[in-house]
Amino acid sequence: MHITARKEQFNRAYVGALAAQAGINSATPAVDNDSIDITFSGKGFSGLICDPQISFQLKCTHRDLRVDENIRFPLGRKNYDDLRDLRVGVPRYLAVLEVPESCDDWSNHIDQGMLLKSRCYWVSLKGLPDVDQESITVSVPLAQRLTSASLARLLSLASERRDA
Repeated sequence: MHITARKEQFNRAYVGALAAQAGINSATPAVDNDSIDITFSGKGFSGLICDPQISFQLKCTHRDLRVDENIRFPLGRKNYDDLRDLRVGVPRYLAVLEVPESCDDWSNHIDQGMLLKSRCYWVSLKGLPDVDQESITVSVPLAQRLTSASLARLLSLASERRDA
């Protein structure tokens, strides 16, 4: 399997594990027309929407793109435009998963289970300005780690129709 496909599969498995731990449903669209790789949905929330949804564009990198307190990730214009759109009904986020360069180092099998050697971060691009270039570098704050708790919090915000 090509390295890009391996990264994509590992990324889906990683965020899928977060959702499973938090008791959140996940779905993958058959076609990625709108820069959406995975959608999460909840049930029984007490906000304005009892069954909120949030969607993510997933990216994976082995390169060290950290500058200060951010990952400076290059994103194609189509993805950027799709994620910054204000007219969408379901909140959209970019998630960037950092993995070691060698696929053999992505996970370790230990006596207690399996250790995933990666970190994932999220950012909302909603409402960012239009750009003319084909690619734009976006800042993904290292403070915004994607975990089962933060995934549940983003769904809670969507339930309340509040932005992250």
